[in-house]
Amino acid sequence: MMKKWFAASVLSLALVPMSYGGELELNGSLEQGGLIWATVDLGSTVSLDGKSVPVADNGLFVAGFDRDAKPIAALKVCKPAGACENQVLSIAQRSYDIQRVNGVPQQTVTPPASVLERIRREGALVSAARSQFSTRQDFVKEFTWPLIGPITGVFGSQRVYNGSPGRPHYGLDIAAPTGTRVSAPIDGVVTLAYPDMFYSGGTLIIDHGLGVSSTFIHLSKILVEEGQVVQQGDAIAEVGATGRATGPHLDWRINWADRRLDPALIIGPMPQQQGAE
Repeated sequence: MMKKWFAASVLSLALVPMSYGGELELNGSLEQGGLIWATVDLGSTVSLDGKSVPVADNGLFVAGFDRDAKPIAALKVCKPAGACENQVLSIAQRSYDIQRVNGVPQQTVTPPASVLERIRREGALVSAARSQFSTRQDFVKEFTWPLIGPITGVFGSQRVYNGSPGRPHYGLDIAAPTGTRVSAPIDGVVTLAYPDMFYSGGTLIIDHGLGVSSTFIHLSKILVEEGQVVQQGDAIAEVGATGRATGPHLDWRINWADRRLDPALIIGPMPQQQGAE
């Protein structure tokens, strides 16, 4: 069962264990775009920078750091007996590339007033899908690449469209011909399947639990429906160039609620394509 989640945002996956102090062991990446997760005593409460972080019935919690996360974060864990532990986390700061993209239709860089209501409506649908909260814990498994191909865009880069600075890029772009299969990188349930949004074109969101979700955009075709449970490796969509895109590619994003995370920090290096030397 899913419900709306209005607390802080976060994500997860078992990566590199880090000593926390006391008995709590953190897993993950303490850097901008990274994530951590850990298990606390049953009945404990957790907060990050003063905001409550949901804790699953088995004691698991996750927490993530967005593109512009500050150098210091405060993690607080209070046990059922009332004793609290405070930890100051050092968040590694990153530098981001500036990318210049020309040839984008001007109406998508500066959309006409006639489509502003559409943009707002579609944005609300995406926000609603990402704010759903489930007790699934699919994200603790090892992610696999949804598509193998050249990486043409990275997380955090600032894009300048036709000379006008746009929002930072929050995804990982993988180039492939239109119609190439996109696979589920991990198990989950579909929370949004929208064929044609103004900016992102074909848009698919899959919930992996505890606020963690994957978003796939610019799709030419979506092969699953809202509410459908998918398994790792299932065909979920096809690559396209819909929405604001200059060529066919997959833009894969990961969120912890409204915090944007870097898929590359979660999944590790891409395997070589078949036939590549």
